[in-house]
Amino acid sequence: MSCRCLRPLALVCAVALPSSFVSAQNEPLAPPASATQPNLPSQAQPSTSIRDSNTGGDTVQFMRDKTFIRHAAEGGLAEVQLGQLAAEKGTGDDVKGFGQKMVEDHTALNRKMAAIADSLGIKLTNRMNKTDQEEYDKLSTMSGDSFDTQYIAFMVRDHHADLREFRIEANSTTDPVLKEAVTNGARVIHEHMVMIDRIARSKGLPTPAGRGRPAPPSSE
Repeated sequence: MSCRCLRPLALVCAVALPSSFVSAQNEPLAPPASATQPNLPSQAQPSTSIRDSNTGGDTVQFMRDKTFIRHAAEGGLAEVQLGQLAAEKGTGDDVKGFGQKMVEDHTALNRKMAAIADSLGIKLTNRMNKTDQEEYDKLSTMSGDSFDTQYIAFMVRDHHADLREFRIEANSTTDPVLKEAVTNGARVIHEHMVMIDRIARSKGLPTPAGRGRPAPPSSE
């Protein structure tokens, strides 16, 4: 077949094509709707909590919360075990009574902190930290007034430090459940601190809030 026969056929095909098809071939493809339309309210992503947020601030605070919970659990365990020791070995009724109160109150606080830790996926230890274990071992070998004096002195230092840490955590955490538990815990620890300071002063022992025993006269 000659080229002259093909020309009329090509012309017929060109005429037969719809104009919309031809114009579509000459226009650029439109971008998808998602690229040109802003997110509607129904398309907005849900806000993340402090536990699953990837922002730096939330991550740092959550790590602080975890550290505090673990330290509080270790300290609470020491309070119970040292309290049991005081209730058994203490000479004065005030020391025995204080030790028993430590067992009761800190057992309750430990349960609350353990429940929060479990809800956050934080694994807690069942051992005292090194410092508290050394103090427990020391007190285990003592008796009489020496035991009372050592136990009281340690409880004074411990409760002043614990109250400071609990108050800092209560003011810094953004977790409402943890904040409530720590605030309540701070009230209990403050009560303990007032009690042990009073016991210490009654025996002439120094406390951060009191003068304590006067210094012995110089031998010079």
